[in-house]
Amino acid sequence: MPVDDKLVSKEYEPEELERKWYDWWQDRGLFHAEVDETKEPFSIVIPPPNVTGSLHMGHALNNTLQDIVCRYKRMKGFNVMWIPGTDHAGIATQNVVERELAKKGIDRKDMTREAFLEKVWEWKSEYGGRIISQLKRLGASCDWDRERFTMDEGLSKAVRAVFVRLYKEGLIYKGKYIINWCPRCHTALSDLEVEHTTEKGKLYYVAYPFVEKDGFLVVATTRPETILGDVAIAVHPDDSNNAKYIGKKVRVPIVDRIVPVIKDQMVDPSFGTGMVKITPAHDPNDFLVGQRHDLEPIQVINADGFMNENAGRYKGMNRFDAREAIVRDIEAAGLLIKIEEYEHAVGHCYRCNTILEPYLSEQWFVRTEPLAKRAIEVVKEGKIRWIPERWVNTYYQWMENIRDWCISRQLWWGHRIPAWTCLDCNHITVSEIDPVECENCGSRAIVQDEDVLDTWFSSALWPFSTMGWPEQTPELTYFYPTSLLVTGFDIIFFWVARMIMMGLKFMDDVPFKDVYIHALVRDEKGQKMSKSKGNVIDPVDIINKYGADSLRFTLSSLTVQGRDIFLSTQKIESCRHFMNKIWNAARFALMNLGDFDESRTMEFDDSLRLHDRWIVMRVNQVTKEVTDLIEGYFFGEASKILYDFVWGELCDWYIEMSKPALKGDEGSKRKIASQKVLYYVFKKVLLLLHPFIPFITEELWHSFGFSQMSIEEEPWPGTEEMFDDTTKKSLEKNIFVLQETIRSIRNLRAEANLTPQVVVPHLMINPTDRSVLEVLAENEDIIRLMSKVGEISFESRRPGGSLVSVLPWCNVYLIVGDIIDISSEIERLRKEKEGLLLEEQKSLSKLSNESFLQKAPQEVVEKEQNRLKKARERMKRIDDNIASLERSSEEADGR
Repeated sequence: MPVDDKLVSKEYEPEELERKWYDWWQDRGLFHAEVDETKEPFSIVIPPPNVTGSLHMGHALNNTLQDIVCRYKRMKGFNVMWIPGTDHAGIATQNVVERELAKKGIDRKDMTREAFLEKVWEWKSEYGGRIISQLKRLGASCDWDRERFTMDEGLSKAVRAVFVRLYKEGLIYKGKYIINWCPRCHTALSDLEVEHTTEKGKLYYVAYPFVEKDGFLVVATTRPETILGDVAIAVHPDDSNNAKYIGKKVRVPIVDRIVPVIKDQMVDPSFGTGMVKITPAHDPNDFLVGQRHDLEPIQVINADGFMNENAGRYKGMNRFDAREAIVRDIEAAGLLIKIEEYEHAVGHCYRCNTILEPYLSEQWFVRTEPLAKRAIEVVKEGKIRWIPERWVNTYYQWMENIRDWCISRQLWWGHRIPAWTCLDCNHITVSEIDPVECENCGSRAIVQDEDVLDTWFSSALWPFSTMGWPEQTPELTYFYPTSLLVTGFDIIFFWVARMIMMGLKFMDDVPFKDVYIHALVRDEKGQKMSKSKGNVIDPVDIINKYGADSLRFTLSSLTVQGRDIFLSTQKIESCRHFMNKIWNAARFALMNLGDFDESRTMEFDDSLRLHDRWIVMRVNQVTKEVTDLIEGYFFGEASKILYDFVWGELCDWYIEMSKPALKGDEGSKRKIASQKVLYYVFKKVLLLLHPFIPFITEELWHSFGFSQMSIEEEPWPGTEEMFDDTTKKSLEKNIFVLQETIRSIRNLRAEANLTPQVVVPHLMINPTDRSVLEVLAENEDIIRLMSKVGEISFESRRPGGSLVSVLPWCNVYLIVGDIIDISSEIERLRKEKEGLLLEEQKSLSKLSNESFLQKAPQEVVEKEQNRLKKARERMKRIDDNIASLERSSEEADGR
């Protein structure tokens, strides 16, 4: 077979070959799927990244894992459709465009809605494809012909259809409710979009004087500015200390409003004084209490976070300045009892980090409880599998305590709510097609709702809207439900649960069969990556420096179910070395396959030696292991097996052992046999590695000339059972004996500080197990080659001037008397033993201390026990070596 001149070059340069092969894959239509009833479908939808976004490590991990599965499934013969796309990201995109306009001195509020939306579409057209191009750099094998955008025409049609149908069934309604409000973004946020941080605040104890008699109640609050909106004081019905106040009336400080003391189960008797102020317009729990007790809410803070006309003399102050002023006035009135330091969770906007305001507002909601009921049932019935399984409990916990979903957002960018209010009769017309008149009275004086839908509303439809729903397309019939969803645990509530509810409602089936939840990518210290900490690793920078394959293999190898990933550039650099190792091993193979006729039968005959048969057996074992692990989504374990096999067994052992035969030193028959094995093993290895590192494997596949097609169009390798179980056990035992013998000789060389260039003239092997003598004798040439020794003799005597290694099956004597200074070496060993004796004493001191054994963690005790064991083993070896070095050859012979 001809050797690819390019591959013979010493350097592996990923950038050029990655661009070359990705373009080639796309030109061949490798990633595109059409309905094909002769094949089994495998479908997956990408978690749509924000159109404003750029690739971060979370995206890199998520899409690497999806890509591994998709490439593997293609090679397994499945008809794979991986749908890509982006999310319009309402708040984020509107904020980005507003900032860009502000740089030009333009305020969005001075523009018409239509003019602003035109600017957003311009921005999307220019910058919205950035993350898509970065995903291609990563090697994502998406069906780019099917790329979707949550606001494209088809998906917008699906959104309207869902809204209208839910509304007509009474599952969407409009009503006043306390919502999370961002005073900066001027929009409602769902509970899931609130980021809570524990902050140091203050707990203010305030007196509320009784109306009918002297005295007062004391109520604790963290938000004195809302006292202006108090309409009641509440006590838990079972609170024996405070129940006597129920039915009394008190005056609200500052405003002098008379309010009742009521009883309600909502009250936590352990908080503050056990009594709480009820402000229905500014607290979600208080709002529910107000509804139960028919209390009129009083709103004192407006949408900008400033006090309104109901706040009296505090009108116009921002909420935090008002807090300070009100506290001063309460204190001046003699009604401030005390102030305590208090840590509590404070909600922030997930986009701009502004402290949120519970705000009474008219919004649109989805009634989720009826939808959640079935979504819980299908998971309990096993129709959706969660990997790792523990995440199903998180899902249940949220779904069983679900609240109605606020779906309206006070933005311009997004799916505008398809509801029109009649100015004449106040009737609301909800329609998939823009109406021209009120459906109730026929008036043309109708106005569309100003709000847009929560971004997650359109994302919840993603598995079926991307396939053409509400039309009953061939893709929906063939590819739905999707096979797998790969996502992060942080959006189980935002996205996964809502997709399940919507899929069941509108497709009458689950949206996916498997949900794989991956962990977070953290820095090497386990901290979450953030720009403020300066610990962000940019995947695009990594791809530019190390190549996409190195990044992909790092992420896959660190992915262990249930564990976060601790990432560092050192780990990525280590995987880059692995790419170099594969590259150099392939160069070696190609240079030694130059005269190999690949059409020659690949049957293996008795010309194979131990190491040939062993590597053939091992590559088939690895094939089965990797296949099983990918099927179970054990990406890290599969990567480790491939890494250990390629680097250790193939490169460090087999290739080194095969060199004499490949050079022709063992005869032409042995050369051909070794070439067959090398060809066979490399073909399988490249196929196994391809889903993980597609670029370098595609390059090497063509360099070997295995076929003119893409490696991905080749079938996934099967396991060929060439040996029976007895033969396998024999191969495993014999190769272990050979490798451990060689390793022991190398260790002796290292202990004597012998450089690789020094050939030790004589090695003696004293077999203690006669059954392995034949194995070592048959492979004497391999031992000499890999241990850098000259003559090997198999004798039962113990030579002098040697270093010894004691193995279960033999004693190995490296005779170094003629090449090192014996007395200096003995002195060095004695000094080393002195240091080990000190280590032994330290360990014994700790391990004999009952306090240490009882108080230290178990792993610390075990570590100390191991340290003691290793020190003693090393001292035993030192004693053996000193005795062996001191013994002269004449003494050993009895002369």
